[in-house]
Amino acid sequence: MEVVDFRKQSVFITSPERSAHMKKIKGRDTREEISLRKELWKKGIRYRKNYKKLPGCPDVVITKNKIAIFIDGEFWHGYDWIRKRDRIKNNRGYWIPKIERNMERDKEVNESLTKNGYRVLRFWSNLISKDLEGCIQKVLRNLD
Repeated sequence: MEVVDFRKQSVFITSPERSAHMKKIKGRDTREEISLRKELWKKGIRYRKNYKKLPGCPDVVITKNKIAIFIDGEFWHGYDWIRKRDRIKNNRGYWIPKIERNMERDKEVNESLTKNGYRVLRFWSNLISKDLEGCIQKVLRNLD
């Protein structure tokens, strides 16, 4: 296995089994995204999903109220990163810079959206699974 660096982008050659597994990981319309959207719809809140007109392509955007919502996966976005960083055992040279760059990009996107007058809400996917109603209440509090 080999890591080849091309301008801040790492390419990692993997086994066919690992490649097949990674292809199955969804980036859009995850269970948590769908459950959050369904609850918002039930409450009469209309939104756009995966809105490409904004930086970072937010998972849910309430355009009327200028609210951008992201549902972040724990592994990909560095949940509890200080503690979990040391627990990565395989291919650390690839995963640690990748996740840290994702975290850096999240901050850049937040700043850009805030400068454009948007309120940014980020939820960990496990929080939506455990406390969907609490997440909905946080969205409702941020409506004008």
